[in-house]
Amino acid sequence: MLSANNISLQFGKRVLFDEVNVTFAKGNCYGVIGANGAGKSTFLKILTGEQEPTSGSVDLEPGARLSVLKQNHFEYDEYTALETVIMGHTVLYSIMQEKDALYAKPDFSEEDGLRAGDLEAEFADLNGWNAESDASELLSNLGISKDKQEKKMADLTANEKIRVLLAQAIFGEPDVLVLDEPTNDLDADTIAFLENFLADYQNTVIVVSHDRHFLDAVCTHVADIDFGKIQLFTGNYTFWYESSQLLLAQRAAKNKKADEKIKELKEFIARFSANAAKSKQATSRKKALDKINIEEMKPSSRKYPAIIFTQEREVGNQVLTLNNLGYEKDGEVLFSGLNLSLTRDDKVGVISKDSRATDAFYQILSGELQPTSGSFEWGVTVKHAYLPNENSKYFEGNDANLIDWLRQYSENKEEAFVRGFLGKMLFTGEESFKSVKVLSGGEKVRCMVSRIMLQQANVIMLNEPTSHLDLESITAFNNGVKDFKGVALLTTQDHSFMQTSVNRIFEFGPSGFIDKQFTTYDEYMADEGVRERRARLF
Repeated sequence: MLSANNISLQFGKRVLFDEVNVTFAKGNCYGVIGANGAGKSTFLKILTGEQEPTSGSVDLEPGARLSVLKQNHFEYDEYTALETVIMGHTVLYSIMQEKDALYAKPDFSEEDGLRAGDLEAEFADLNGWNAESDASELLSNLGISKDKQEKKMADLTANEKIRVLLAQAIFGEPDVLVLDEPTNDLDADTIAFLENFLADYQNTVIVVSHDRHFLDAVCTHVADIDFGKIQLFTGNYTFWYESSQLLLAQRAAKNKKADEKIKELKEFIARFSANAAKSKQATSRKKALDKINIEEMKPSSRKYPAIIFTQEREVGNQVLTLNNLGYEKDGEVLFSGLNLSLTRDDKVGVISKDSRATDAFYQILSGELQPTSGSFEWGVTVKHAYLPNENSKYFEGNDANLIDWLRQYSENKEEAFVRGFLGKMLFTGEESFKSVKVLSGGEKVRCMVSRIMLQQANVIMLNEPTSHLDLESITAFNNGVKDFKGVALLTTQDHSFMQTSVNRIFEFGPSGFIDKQFTTYDEYMADEGVRERRARLF
């Protein structure tokens, strides 16, 4: 068990946490959520001792081991991947080091022998004899092959290092596992392994993630950071979101009687409980839901942006045609021979194992890049808008305020009109006069979304639209794309976004492509025939 007691944290006049009291119990997985800047990562640092609070304390049950996903990807460059994983269990690793040092002594004494005997006993108690095989199996499950496990961390790629550090965090089944954005830069198969691992985990897990599907798959509780406090809610992220929206709707319906509200809440909990029974954590989640006190449920104060895509005109039947489209970079083929014909009903999930390929694909379609081979043609009725993965060129060297920045993309130059679009993205009041030079990554993405909404395109291209966004903005963006009446091409690592927004998957690589219509992302990934074809794309 881990508890935070009267935790307060203040930076100058800014109060981030104000007398927070929360207890994390064994057997539960807590998803920590909150708007950007609410202090999610900072709170994890307080729990792990990396950040000292202004006041209050963190108490870990005596004898319990806490493990954390390290963020410094260069910390273990001089060690092999296998050794780095075992170092995650600090007690076991220190015993191994001391044992090796004793046995290496040329003047091994009787006293050394007694100490070695004690160490061997402790080593056995900690399952030390299986440490290397367990670490190796863990690395293999996370996509680190046997030949790379003996390599030094300095010789691994950034993505491989992330996987090793994740293996280090979960090695040895720590009593409390703290994970900050563990799915970043992981592929779908590795995320699936991690979801299954955590769903079956018997100890305490505390995780920050912007991946709603991941939070739904692993969490039994949500820890919501709001107004400097942390409130625990039973259920996963979807339960928290949907119950919060229901409570907000009930608050708006002032004339609804109390007993009607309670009946509606009970019916909602019953429906969710039935769905939870299908999950890997069915028993613990259903038991927790059964204990919910309806009177304690409160709507969130969180604000959601209004992301609404409208079309200036409907798109015709001919939308986009690709003819043997290909692209090479520095002599390396990123994709080749792409053929595709889009219709007005398509919302396409664009996938490639190589992000350089999807980046180039969108840059070609938006006119920023010339293909190496083949051609493409937009329909005559098409007006397309593009949200790039990298948006720095839209802001560099620009010291305009948000109003003037957005005004340059609007035919209607009136300030009230432009501010209306900024307001939809939660830039209100004095924030509208903020200089674009000081915007955070998430604020820049929200500005770019305002720009796309202004364009009223009938085809939108979205390359990793959730980057830097908080869960509220991601949820609103997801809903906006689902409700959009035009055509969409979408690349995202957000599983829920992809699953709920597209009806066609287009995956490509150097050796060809797969085009599967009338399918969801989950159906596509589970298709055995598709699985075999995917292996041949690279």
